Amino acid sequence: MIDNRLPHEKGFHVSWDQLHRDSRALAWRLDGKGPDAGAWRSVVAITRGGMAPAMIVARELDIRTVDTISVKSYLSGGGKADQRREAQVLKSPDPEMMGDGEGVLIVDDLVDTGKTLELVREMYPKAHFATVYAKPQGEPQVDTFITGVSQDTWIFFPWDMALQYVEPYRGKD
Repeated sequence: MIDNRLPHEKGFHVSWDQLHRDSRALAWRLDGKGPDAGAWRSVVAITRGGMAPAMIVARELDIRTVDTISVKSYLSGGGKADQRREAQVLKSPDPEMMGDGEGVLIVDDLVDTGKTLELVREMYPKAHFATVYAKPQGEPQVDTFITGVSQDTWIFFPWDMALQYVEPYRGKD
């Protein structure tokens, strides 16, 4: 049988409830693993996708110091392979707080190819990198993740979706 689905049709749809559960699971996995008697100094979200998971991790682990790093690695219109470009930092977190990253959790929603995390890891080599979801190509760049998905799966996050009818995978009746 010929698979005539578009690449984005091999989708993994994540609801707000699922993202919350998975982000809490990430926090639990990170609990007690920080370098300061198990504690973490701060959480840094990779914007924009890492903001919701980072907020949940910070809440669960009672981490009050939260910042962001803004990295752009896709052209507008999506992240298809032919539209990717080199990652670039648009906004960095507080340098005094960051140092070399020791004791800092850097959180993102997904590691795909690993290019974003590779760039941020060069800046903060001692930080701990955690994502909720991971694809095989990016796994070497992440220290902790919850759910692995295949490289050709497109993850639909709740902030990118609206509820609507979809055609059945097979057949129309």
